[in-house]
Amino acid sequence: MMAKVFTLLRKELVDASRDKRSVLAGLYYAIGTPLLMCGLFIVLINQLSSPEDLPVKMVNADKAPDLVRYLGQQGINSGSGEKADKLVLQISSDYPQKMARGESAEVTVIADNSDEKMQDSIRRLQKALQAYSAEMGSLRLIARGIDPRVLQPLKVEMHDQATPDSKGGMILGIALFTMLYSVFISGMNLAIDTSAGERERNSLGLLLSHPVTTGQLVISKLLAVTAFAMLGLILILLISHFAYPLVPWAELGFSISISPQFMLLMLVVGLPVAMLAASLQLFVSFMAKTFKEAQSYLTMVMFIPLALAMSASYNIAPEVLKWLPVSGQQQALMEVIKGKTLPWMELAIASGLTLLIAAVLATALARMLRSEKVVFGL
Repeated sequence: MMAKVFTLLRKELVDASRDKRSVLAGLYYAIGTPLLMCGLFIVLINQLSSPEDLPVKMVNADKAPDLVRYLGQQGINSGSGEKADKLVLQISSDYPQKMARGESAEVTVIADNSDEKMQDSIRRLQKALQAYSAEMGSLRLIARGIDPRVLQPLKVEMHDQATPDSKGGMILGIALFTMLYSVFISGMNLAIDTSAGERERNSLGLLLSHPVTTGQLVISKLLAVTAFAMLGLILILLISHFAYPLVPWAELGFSISISPQFMLLMLVVGLPVAMLAASLQLFVSFMAKTFKEAQSYLTMVMFIPLALAMSASYNIAPEVLKWLPVSGQQQALMEVIKGKTLPWMELAIASGLTLLIAAVLATALARMLRSEKVVFGL
């Protein structure tokens, strides 16, 4: 039996390797995603570490030279033009008189808060104005011989117990999602081609005319798709191993690296997920009657693991997700990259359920292929 399975597996791998474009299309995700993620992180970190100057149209700026000077130190300068006209700081004409008398001087921020592109700039200006107001308030109290600390009955101190690994884990959780999802993308084209594609080429019926069982055929196809899914996972791990250290994480106070130990753990944990992905994609593809129909169905079905993996990345996710396929593996790996111990029980149950679902789908597929309607797409 195993000899026939390996023969069929070799046939599937040879057929897949002949269509190099289809193979590369499935692996583009694994190759390009880490590079794209690193590029986005580099741009984001550069913006956070050195924010650009914010041009603001200031009305009556000569009435508040100290305020204008303070805002300039925060990178908020008086400017003109289309960008500056969208954010206006209007200083009241009686600003110096009220400030001299120790009264509240009025400044007005004029902007469109419904403009998503302007929301960050508006918050930045408001935060700077609040900081200046607090500083002026403290100086007024000192001038009257009052300790400004009397207005702070509580002194709240935050002792952050987060380690550099746990801080990096919050960011790497996003990258972890892309790694786990790669097993669904990398083998998808092969799953469609070896099922709906073979049926359209009329080679599926010819293959079943040989002395092989439908179970042997399903196992060989399952192993072939799983192999390509794992190949995609290996590629994304290798590229991430070299790409992520190039990001200037030190500017955020931590460092991120994909260690060989984590790569090995990821491969072990990702294998059941890859088998689930292969069985699910083959089952759906054989359910479809044409190649294009299989592509449409899989596009919709892929939202299920996508939703599970994404929901597991947030704290609002229900507890049951740590026991389910995909989301269970995602949460277990996130605990590891945060420097915590691996939750063996949750991971074992999630992986066992993953393999069980894959086995049920493979068994159902083997029974489906005994029907002429499925084999010939009638």
